[in-house]
Amino acid sequence: MRMSTAITTRLEQARGLDRPASLLRGLVGRVPEGRIRDIAHGVPIGHPVHPLLVQVPIGAWLSASVLDFVPGTGPASGVLITVGLGAALPAAAAGAIDWAQTHEQQQRVGLVHATANSAAVGLYAASLWARLRKRPIRGRLLALAGLTAVGAGGLLGGHLAYRQATGVNHAEQVPHVVGDGSRWHPIGLLSALPLGTPVRRFVGETPVLVVRGRDRVDVLADRCAHLSGPLSEGEVRDGRVTCPWHDSVFELRTGEVVHGPATAPQPVFETRVDGDELRVRLPGAG
Repeated sequence: MRMSTAITTRLEQARGLDRPASLLRGLVGRVPEGRIRDIAHGVPIGHPVHPLLVQVPIGAWLSASVLDFVPGTGPASGVLITVGLGAALPAAAAGAIDWAQTHEQQQRVGLVHATANSAAVGLYAASLWARLRKRPIRGRLLALAGLTAVGAGGLLGGHLAYRQATGVNHAEQVPHVVGDGSRWHPIGLLSALPLGTPVRRFVGETPVLVVRGRDRVDVLADRCAHLSGPLSEGEVRDGRVTCPWHDSVFELRTGEVVHGPATAPQPVFETRVDGDELRVRLPGAG
């Protein structure tokens, strides 16, 4: 096993991180639900906003370290460090709100990720203070230490995103697995469906959420786009379904996200009834 993989695996299994993670979740939980949280999650843009926000501090700090080796650019480096410090707060806030609604293994890695980035903020703040006190060498060394901490945090951030699939669309594969919508798939008898109660059925091996209303039947991919929570075990009310795991809310008719942490919509199936047999297909068939 590679060293980096061994380290991240140990972090995923480090139960000693659960208590501080719980304390931090309590603090993050004070952020009111609704539009503020949805914006922080990235619901309006359709994907997490945290990866977008972190580009500013990382770019500013990396540029500052480059300029530290260019004669006569000391003031510019200080300006870039200041920009990075200012941009770090909203980036960290968005990341914390996303992090608080993840699985425990993701939270353990995320806690160390946040710790590394917090160390970077402290080191860059110390670097700026040293520069203001006319200690440029000390300021440059502290900036390099900060960049190292940012690199460690970025390594863990990559593990969270690509290895642990934090923030990705967990329903993206549904159209590729089910097919292009060229055929209708039988999923059971309409008369066997309870009125207004979510149930799980299958299109091949793909689970779908089925909700029978008085005048229509709504069918969505069952695994929540956020972290694959079973929507068929969630609450249905006012034409919406709430994921039982992290409380993402989706419109039954359109699959659109009403409230995060999910940012991607649920795939929605077209329906038709042949006799008493309910059939579904993905939109887009000829």
